[in-house]
Amino acid sequence: MLSLDPLGLEWPCSLGSKDLEEEEGPWGGGSGPPPPGYFPGSWRQDVGLDCKGCPEGAEARAWTVYYYSLLQSCLQQAGLPETQDRSQVPRTGFPGAEVTLCILGSPSTFLSVLLEAGVQSPGNMLLCLSPAWLTKVPAPGQPGEAALLVSKAVSFHPGGLTFLDDFVPPRRATYFLAGLRPGSGWGREAAELARDLTCPTGASAELARLLEDRLLTRQLLAQQGGVAVPATLAFTYKPPALLQGGDASPGLRLVELSGKEGQETLVKEEVGAFLHSEALGDALQVAIKLSSWRWRGRQALRLRPRAEVGMVADTVLALLEKLEEEESVVVEAVCLPAQMPFPGSPPPGPELAVRICAVVCRTQGDRPLLSKVVCAVGRGDRPLRHQNSLPRTLEVALAQCGLGEAAQVAVVRRSVKAAAEAALAAVLALEAGLSAEQRGGRQACTDFLGVDFALTVAGGALTPVALELNGGLCLEACGVIEGLWAAPRAGLAAEEAAAAAPLVETMLRRSARCLMEGKQLLVVGGGGFSKKFVWEAARDYGLKLHLVESDPNHFASQLVQTFIHFDVTEHRKDEENARLLAELVRARGLQLDGCFSYWDDCLVLTALLCQELGLPCSPPAAMRLAKQKSRTQLHLLCRQGPPWPSPSLHAVPCCSLESEADVERAVRQVPLPGVMKLEFGAGAVGVRLVEDAPQCHEHFSRIVRDLQGEADHPGIGLGWGNAMLLMEFVEGTEHDVDLVVFGGQLLAAFVSDNGPTRLPGFTETAACMPTGLAPEQEAQLVQAAFRCCLGCGLLDGVFNVELKLTRAGPRLIEINPRMGGFYLRDWILELYGVDLLLAAAMVACRLRPALPAHPRARGHLVGVMCLVSQHLQVLSSTASQEALQALHDGGLLRFNLFLSLEEALVPSEYEEPYCNVACAGPSPAEARLRLLGLCQGLGIDGPHYPVAHFLSHFK
Repeated sequence: MLSLDPLGLEWPCSLGSKDLEEEEGPWGGGSGPPPPGYFPGSWRQDVGLDCKGCPEGAEARAWTVYYYSLLQSCLQQAGLPETQDRSQVPRTGFPGAEVTLCILGSPSTFLSVLLEAGVQSPGNMLLCLSPAWLTKVPAPGQPGEAALLVSKAVSFHPGGLTFLDDFVPPRRATYFLAGLRPGSGWGREAAELARDLTCPTGASAELARLLEDRLLTRQLLAQQGGVAVPATLAFTYKPPALLQGGDASPGLRLVELSGKEGQETLVKEEVGAFLHSEALGDALQVAIKLSSWRWRGRQALRLRPRAEVGMVADTVLALLEKLEEEESVVVEAVCLPAQMPFPGSPPPGPELAVRICAVVCRTQGDRPLLSKVVCAVGRGDRPLRHQNSLPRTLEVALAQCGLGEAAQVAVVRRSVKAAAEAALAAVLALEAGLSAEQRGGRQACTDFLGVDFALTVAGGALTPVALELNGGLCLEACGVIEGLWAAPRAGLAAEEAAAAAPLVETMLRRSARCLMEGKQLLVVGGGGFSKKFVWEAARDYGLKLHLVESDPNHFASQLVQTFIHFDVTEHRKDEENARLLAELVRARGLQLDGCFSYWDDCLVLTALLCQELGLPCSPPAAMRLAKQKSRTQLHLLCRQGPPWPSPSLHAVPCCSLESEADVERAVRQVPLPGVMKLEFGAGAVGVRLVEDAPQCHEHFSRIVRDLQGEADHPGIGLGWGNAMLLMEFVEGTEHDVDLVVFGGQLLAAFVSDNGPTRLPGFTETAACMPTGLAPEQEAQLVQAAFRCCLGCGLLDGVFNVELKLTRAGPRLIEINPRMGGFYLRDWILELYGVDLLLAAAMVACRLRPALPAHPRARGHLVGVMCLVSQHLQVLSSTASQEALQALHDGGLLRFNLFLSLEEALVPSEYEEPYCNVACAGPSPAEARLRLLGLCQGLGIDGPHYPVAHFLSHFK
């Protein structure tokens, strides 16, 4: 089987000839009318395709009409409604303050992306059908860069609804992706629009030229990615710098030519040696073609018998005359199709070949992720091409070729996944070494890749061999199979449902960075050791932070734009302090975009300060209500009116305790056993199960004696006092729900499961994410958490809600009106690619967080807490900070450190977790087994700290 570039609408009916003609036309288009299209349909023709102030010539107008008709045809075939023309009433919007994902390209190529983004970010996915609908304007303060403005586009919404919209004023793109394939009609204009933008771009002409050089990408995949490629001989004339000096790879031979003439002897020698080499295996034919971006889709691909050395050499010599600098003539083995089933099985009939098409996307942390695999199946004696064979799933394709055993199919899928992800990793590594000019701009990088494979046999095993890299064609093939009417019945795995889903998530993530770069934020309270990630993340996102902090020697004082030393620990003066801080901010001339805090002690002060400065935040009254645990529960217990279900269903009876008399009264009102905790506490410090009245009095006396103020245990809320509460103990499993709320709307929710605690204490022991609950139970928890937040007036922010799932439904433990602590931010970022810190910063700047509507986890994490009281010996030896960090860096575990060893040395009854170690896996069971083995090996597991018991909820 053989790789061919996209052909035109006319296909050769016979492959008897040895030269297969490809589409004519220059790279990137730019001249000639659109191809004749067959668009049967009854959609309206009198739509407003003209862009005010940007008239198009006749040819450009023809392309716009062509692409609009193509879009309507694609929507019709997908069973979706016709685009509605709303251009007579322009959209206004909020320029510079909203996500705007823009694609300039063929609707058929990008339909899967457009529809997916319409679901994940409704109304923010814009398809431009003409370059005239876009304008570049110089970006102030960023010499050489430009902002991209959208004046007209087709917007995409849930349910496949589309609208033709004008925007007054124009929307500012936060992400741009241009179709740069041959024959687009306006490739040169698209290339210029994509160059040197301030917003992130998912493609550029410069990067496209690199990826369209078959020789360069083949060498890159073989050398950097370890991906199998066809045996290749290349004659290169004045090769580009990226090809010079590279190490040779097995089966890949580069011959540098000093000139194009007088090379007959060298060519014949090299061709003869190559055709007789073992690298070609059992190949019977070779393919010969020119390699460079300039020849993409502009030449004939020549097939020659391997045995005809003279014929191959003559063909190479003829092509040498057409070479320009940095171009090559490539001779490559035509891979024999794998014969399936293997010997011993009955013959399946005519021999078939499989061409595998994989779409792989760049995700959080620049990690490649395979999102979809589709295949084409055809006769083994004919080359398979894109758009000349109906796509199908890998399982169906292999079954049609005689390979139906699930285990063998799984092996092939794993091989394709490893090769495709290695291909994108190699491309990203190459791009990381390029200058901004070489990439086509500071923000330009490849966000998705299509990899075409031939399935052949090597070393007795089915092996995917990478033929070429492309983006649009593979994406289009995936879109076709996703649009099949029978797709819901085809048994597609849930994680394969949308090839474009990871790409859309990357678009949104990069858009968030674009919107937040350079934003000025005031942070109240620097936090402790566990919040060091904040300052690294702020630098990465380009945030300009200003810090208010009580400790003049706080480590972050040197990491911020402005450091304001101010005592924020006296909470009885929060109103006065907020006014004083507001005056300090104004006196320093700080032009703030937002103000927020992630530190428990400073949340009410922050809300008051935002009120003084006119910055967005949840109301101070709501923050006070959520901060005091008994007030939270009692307030929600009274919220019994409509709408139903009311938050009172989730509240738990409790009593506030400030004296021994309060304790005596509480034990008569709250059913025992109960739970006693600090009213303003954090980290489960001082939380205890009490069975009877004497235990209640004893624990109250102990807390009043031991934890009187902030100095006794910094960072757990004692600056608010040491009042306590007694609440009813409810049976059930414990869960964390982390919410992102904007304007009273729930944008995202992440549910994790906690393991059983070491009663009578409630210090966390273990956790699992995502939740293992049934979808209905997960939804109950999310809705309960959201209702409780709304019931307290928490309308804007990132909130952490702790609940128990009982037989009667979710019950509230407490609301933390800030992002979740410990490992939660790290885990959510790792699994979902969503950064709660960035989301909180966006809300603080009155920006709707750029989050996917339905984030999907990329695996499972199961972790266990380590306590100094239980693990001091191993934390000083086998599980030292250095050892755990090395295992983290090696990808064997995730390590989150919360305290320094000195900070963790407190009495065991008041201790907080020192760190968390977690293992990842494709399933909770596998992650759990890996973690258990690791804990046993490191000595974390033991008779007094039975990790297997703590993980028992996650079976």
